[in-house]
Amino acid sequence: MALLDDDRLFPLEPSARSLARALYATTRALPIVSPHGHTDPRWFAEDRNFPDPAQLLVVPDHYIFRMLVSQGISLDRLGIARRDGKPVETDGRKIWKLFAENYRLFRGTPTRLWLDHTFETLFGFDVPLSPETADMYYDRIAELLATEAYRPRALFERFNIEVIATTEGALDDLKWHRKIAKSGWKGRVVTTYRPDSVVDPEFEGFRENLDTFGELTGCDTGTWRGYLDAHRKRRAFFKKHGATASDHGHATADTANLSPKEAAALFARVRRKKVGADDARLFRAQMLTEMAKMSLDDGLVLQIHPGSWRNHSSVVHAGYGRDKGFDIPTRTDYVAALKPLLDAVGMEPALTIIVFTLDETAYSRELAPLAGVYPALKLGPAWWFFDSPAGMRRFRDLTTETAGFYNTVGFNDDTRAFPSIPARHDVARRVDAAFLAGLVREGQLREDEAFELATELAHTLAKKAYRL
Repeated sequence: MALLDDDRLFPLEPSARSLARALYATTRALPIVSPHGHTDPRWFAEDRNFPDPAQLLVVPDHYIFRMLVSQGISLDRLGIARRDGKPVETDGRKIWKLFAENYRLFRGTPTRLWLDHTFETLFGFDVPLSPETADMYYDRIAELLATEAYRPRALFERFNIEVIATTEGALDDLKWHRKIAKSGWKGRVVTTYRPDSVVDPEFEGFRENLDTFGELTGCDTGTWRGYLDAHRKRRAFFKKHGATASDHGHATADTANLSPKEAAALFARVRRKKVGADDARLFRAQMLTEMAKMSLDDGLVLQIHPGSWRNHSSVVHAGYGRDKGFDIPTRTDYVAALKPLLDAVGMEPALTIIVFTLDETAYSRELAPLAGVYPALKLGPAWWFFDSPAGMRRFRDLTTETAGFYNTVGFNDDTRAFPSIPARHDVARRVDAAFLAGLVREGQLREDEAFELATELAHTLAKKAYRL
């Protein structure tokens, strides 16, 4: 039996379902544009076989282990490395069997959809994962992963990826991207400039990071002018390695537009001493506006994705580090928060600012009206906790009436879990086909327009927005 229903996520009403099928059929085989994500460029540079099923599918995916942790399963048992170097489980089969024994926990979740899609389309399974089938799954996946056809570059091509963007910190030497470029391989893997470690005064080692920033660029990062020059140099370095965007993961969407004198005084305060929360917040706010102004000069798209209380569990953060499933959505203001930035550059049609949110209540009240009038502003897709069928439908319902389709930027998968990329894009294409079919059947859209939009939402808008 198949793990997947061919008509999954399509409307139940027969005529709408038939149209959704037809719309989806035009996008199903389109190349994947993945403009924002966190896959490891080292995979594509070295092109080595993935070590085992657990290391491929479980260990790197916080969507998986956060659910398991919520049921009392420790990160140690899932093979997540500890900061103190103490031993954790390294036996891939044991990790896999633990995952299989608890696979029922994912019923009804998007993670289950992505995994079943991967199991059926990539590995050829037609029976569900369960405690009884765990060894069979592990053995088949392990056998396939040992072949050349399942190396990273071969999978990149099999997934029909046109371009994928990784995300690297401002201090990264981008050696893996250089190795990819020199290899002669035709796959397009670009980087993204993520300067949080030298922009957020509350980031671990911030002042030491600024010293390194200065050494890398030859700029005096003890001064405001030298610090800004260091960013310009690193942005140029990232552009040389394919970057078309920067990415900023601040806790809030706050922006500021201080005078040069005020900004220099603020930088001196955060540079010299342990900073207070107010100065840290103001500095992050100022730097979003500075990054937007730099984008006017160098053309990098500015991505802002606020609203996450990072590392909510101090115990897990202390024991295992960042990105371990304990980032939690918070309420977020955009109208007041973005006003200083939008006053400075919001009317610039040559600038693209893509705003994401983890606060869905802001979509129709704030974000859609803002993107529906400011030329520089675009809406990122349903993201992270809302990268789901229901989340995508809510996004379209709440934003289309005010911002339309063309002030949005298509879909991005934002993942570290490489095999889930085709599954995530498939979900988005199905949900958009269903949404467009509904508009046609309600008389809000002509059928020819729906077919045109289906391709734009699946492929064209992302390429255009991210200048790919």
